[in-house]
Amino acid sequence: MDYYDVLQVSPTADPDTIHRVYRLLAQRFHPDNKETGNPSRFREIADAYAVLSDPERRTRYDIVHDRQQKERWRLVESGSNADHDFDLEQRVRLTVLEVLYTKRRLDPQGDGLSPLDLEKFTGRAREQLEFTMWYLSNRKFVQRSDSSQFVITAEGVDHLEKNYDDHPQARRLRAVNS
Repeated sequence: MDYYDVLQVSPTADPDTIHRVYRLLAQRFHPDNKETGNPSRFREIADAYAVLSDPERRTRYDIVHDRQQKERWRLVESGSNADHDFDLEQRVRLTVLEVLYTKRRLDPQGDGLSPLDLEKFTGRAREQLEFTMWYLSNRKFVQRSDSSQFVITAEGVDHLEKNYDDHPQARRLRAVNS
């Protein structure tokens, strides 16, 4: 888990910034908060803060985090050296829409999915999904919820339903990457 991502801060954030952001997020997601409480999200935030607020633990974490970030970018760079695979990108976009559609249909009042969730469902690194999510957002097929989760829009539902049967290989993307 990327603790910087959980707290929505930069790896270069100073301790005061980390503390301020933690307090805001903890207040928002605390289980006692009737409107926006989320126990699992609160635990993630508390775990991230416990590590990033302790200078010794943060130093150890930063070593691992830096290595993971370099590995992720190595994967992205190797992917960008490959021939442009427009068909694969189309399948990824439809897979993301399908996952968000299913989430919305099963839990209409719930939040959407985080970039980490989408990473798991598609089998693609977050950096590889950045272009996909940029495209889907700009086409207004997805948007961010109040808690920064991705949710499908009505336009996204229409697009998925229109293109779903034309691209049955999109349904196989998740199965191959699972």
